[in-house]
Amino acid sequence: MNIVETQNLTKFYDKNKAVDNINFFIKKGEIFGLLGPNGAGKTTTVSMLSCLIKPTSGDATICGFSILKDSLEVKKRIGVVPQEIALYGTLSARENLIFWGQMYGLYGKNLKRKVDEVLEIVSLKDRQNELIKKYSGGMKRRINIAVGLLASPELLILDEPTVGVDPQSRINILETLKNLNNNGLTILYTSHYMEEVEFLCHTIAIMDLGKIIALGSLNELRILVGEKDKIIFSTINDIKEDIKDRVSKIEEVDKVNIFNKSLEILTLKGRKILPEVTKILWDEGIRIKSVEIKEPDLETLFLSLTGKTLRD
Repeated sequence: MNIVETQNLTKFYDKNKAVDNINFFIKKGEIFGLLGPNGAGKTTTVSMLSCLIKPTSGDATICGFSILKDSLEVKKRIGVVPQEIALYGTLSARENLIFWGQMYGLYGKNLKRKVDEVLEIVSLKDRQNELIKKYSGGMKRRINIAVGLLASPELLILDEPTVGVDPQSRINILETLKNLNNNGLTILYTSHYMEEVEFLCHTIAIMDLGKIIALGSLNELRILVGEKDKIIFSTINDIKEDIKDRVSKIEEVDKVNIFNKSLEILTLKGRKILPEVTKILWDEGIRIKSVEIKEPDLETLFLSLTGKTLRD
């Protein structure tokens, strides 16, 4: 089942096309990542999906409801965590959550239960009575996420939720989102941080200049651009030339090099061929000292697809 489906979603600001005819879907229970530099169109995309701005053309459905025709139904089913901190500094974390919970129509015991629940999720129950203005940037971000969870959404939309936070807070936020997803929550996550999207996302859409230029799992994107794994076997004894011929005959192997006590292999499917290569070396009496697999990361893929680094 697809939670989100877009159909030729497009947005102009005057004559500038911020989002250019994009199409993608998000399956129930997955984390979907929108990766791209600042100005790629990520925030405009999630703003349209959140029913905050109207598309110039095209449409999208969330849980089967159109963002154009059924925006109230869409809003009931989503939680939104914007880039900007949407909190009141002179109120405590708990008071902020009570205020936003009432905006969502929660009252009495239900409101108290939900506030307690989301404070537990973001690990800030012990700091709930402190004023937000005394919180660190990372703690504010975590309460921002808690606000997005108050309405028990079917889809949580997060727009660059770790911008400006310290490394420890970033790890905490990412682990929190992983746990939420493990409990069944579908997540749309935008970022310009490669490592975040690699860590979190099942499916990745790479955006640049308003267009989706590639879409798929990390492995599918690697195959799409032809970026290969490099496997390096370091051995105790020398490797004979005839081993190169045997390894080269493995279907998924693209190139083999031998450097005395080192065997280097280029392939799109490094982990798949590992047992077969290991067996060949074992059969030939070659003792393996170590094995290293160097897999291309998203930065390599973005460079291959666009000809520039993500932060250009």
